[in-house]
Amino acid sequence: MSESLGEAVFRESGLGPPDNVHSLQQALTDREQQLLELRRQLDQRDDELAAARAANRELMNQLNRP
Repeated sequence: MSESLGEAVFRESGLGPPDNVHSLQQALTDREQQLLELRRQLDQRDDELAAARAANRELMNQLNRP
């Protein structure tokens, strides 16, 4: 009984792990996956922007030639 009372006091004090550790871990995993996907999208857009800039430079060079 003292052990269960001690655990309850420890949990209520905020020093112990939250009761919903599993759901918090799942939410963290979901956020990590979302972050990876957003980074992938950002890399893809960076590549597209670099290609558009290269095409712009080439067009400007063609226009500026006599």
